[in-house]
Amino acid sequence: MAIYSTYDQVGKAEDVSDIISNISPFATPMQAMLKTEKVTARTYSWLEDSLAAIAVNAAVEGADAAFATLGDATERSGTCQILVKGFQVSATADAIKTHGRAKETAYQMAKALKEIKRDYEHALVGLDQAAVAGSASAARKMQSVINQITTDVDSGSNSTDPLTEAKLLVAGQTAYNNGSECDTLMIKPADSNIVAGFSAASGRNREIAQGKTLVNAIDLYVSPFGEYRVVLNRQIKTTHALLIDPSMFKLTSLRPFTRTLLAKSGDSDKHQIVGEMSVKHMNFGDSVKISGLS
Repeated sequence: MAIYSTYDQVGKAEDVSDIISNISPFATPMQAMLKTEKVTARTYSWLEDSLAAIAVNAAVEGADAAFATLGDATERSGTCQILVKGFQVSATADAIKTHGRAKETAYQMAKALKEIKRDYEHALVGLDQAAVAGSASAARKMQSVINQITTDVDSGSNSTDPLTEAKLLVAGQTAYNNGSECDTLMIKPADSNIVAGFSAASGRNREIAQGKTLVNAIDLYVSPFGEYRVVLNRQIKTTHALLIDPSMFKLTSLRPFTRTLLAKSGDSDKHQIVGEMSVKHMNFGDSVKISGLS
């Protein structure tokens, strides 16, 4: 007698996991560490200033008052960039039972929010971009974080030099001499291997009280000029590393990211996420960038 097996069976229920795994990176470290400031115009301004140079300050007894020449503060401006992400879901797609999500619209919404925040992170640190005023036919663009840092310790044009501890120390000394309180080193993932090698090359290591743990990582770099928290950012421009004081930066928002349900024109719903955002470096000379990296 022939055996009736599952190979002959029809109408078998599918076994599909109720979890959707998404491995695309969506972390946004720069946004996570900055506060947001509300602005009320598509372009906005702020002032930055500095103290006069140090001088020998000794007056003759009884002399008349002397008055220094006063300098004007520097006016900086920012431009808000419109970031948009749209998606359309049919009524049927939202009605049917699906694996991994209760409603297709809710799932696509969460996915689109991650994508638009990632695009914003790229605009912040993935480009060396000057502000673009825009027009009726051209999009406005924000000035990137990298472009708002005027102190550059390594303007190599060939982008063939790796990050070195010597370059980091020069950047730290430059920031210290400028009066900066930089406490964060932002680097690309590939440079984390180099930074981890700083300790190995000099015999420095982290002691673990108990257990057999091999540590080959640096999350806090202690230099003669301060302690720097090491932050990896997948979106940072690969030719750059940034030594920054996050308290001197603010995200700026003319319109925070908001979902709008667009006019219905058929058996589907059209959704659009829009934000009008930028970033402000309160003093362009405060932080330091290391450019020309391989």
